[in-house]
Amino acid sequence: MAGYMLRRLVQAALILLGVSLITFFLLYVLPADPVRQIAGRSATPQTVANIRAQLGLDQPFIVQYGRYMAGLLQGDMGRSYLQKTDVATLIAARLPASLLLMAAGIGAELVIGLTMGVIAALWRGRAVDSGLMMTSFVTVSAPQFVVALLLLYLFAVKLGWFPIGGYGTPAHLVLPALTLGILGSGWYARMMRSSMIEVLRADFIRTARAKGLTRRRVILRHAMPNAILPIIAMIGIDIGIFMGGIVIVEGVFGWPGIGQLAWQAIQRVDIPIIMGVTLVSACAIVLGNLLADLITPLINPRIRIR
Repeated sequence: MAGYMLRRLVQAALILLGVSLITFFLLYVLPADPVRQIAGRSATPQTVANIRAQLGLDQPFIVQYGRYMAGLLQGDMGRSYLQKTDVATLIAARLPASLLLMAAGIGAELVIGLTMGVIAALWRGRAVDSGLMMTSFVTVSAPQFVVALLLLYLFAVKLGWFPIGGYGTPAHLVLPALTLGILGSGWYARMMRSSMIEVLRADFIRTARAKGLTRRRVILRHAMPNAILPIIAMIGIDIGIFMGGIVIVEGVFGWPGIGQLAWQAIQRVDIPIIMGVTLVSACAIVLGNLLADLITPLINPRIRIR
């Protein structure tokens, strides 16, 4: 276990280094000029040059990147060009909302998607199976803003069951989480159906049935723990996606997550915030996959980590 953890930590460090290098280079060659955003359209060339020198943006790429990484190793993610606030402070202020939406959204995806997948697998080839798979196709194809606006109109405007938008109470969380659950459930349903069908054909399932175990026990005790293993890897990927921000959903429901912060920074070419959110998202993906690898043996003890 110790050797495995050490290898994964080294891999994570290399991945984060590569992400930071590629992102910083893309922002460096970006045609948009952050200095113009800061100085304004009426600024003189001398003012623009002074601001560029003050921010160190007149230095070569390797110097700028080295300075950024040196600060990052000391826990300094830089300061926002426009908000004049530490990036770490801005991200920390948005992080609780993003974590809450991430947990609720993934939970909704699993409840809806796994239920659909298991039912479709158990009734494979029947009308229920076809209907659920068609539904899953619709959910993965539906635009985020369409689903979000439909739920908002139905449950907030017409029925008045939930707030129109905002953040702070469990009621504010329901519609954004349900939107994400509906949108992502199709992937989980299809993956769970395929995995469940494959497991139900395995020899150990036939052996369990031959021993006289009930259908419910065979499914819950033997089939599902093995069929759910690919789902764990998908959850690890979803953690990074959600931490990167579901910008459209956050925008529709006025959810103050990291996605909105990143979108505002992209519009204003606020490089430190873009770098900060990108690295936080990359860290989330790495941690999510590591957690998935560690949880897998707990679900299926036959799998060993080496």
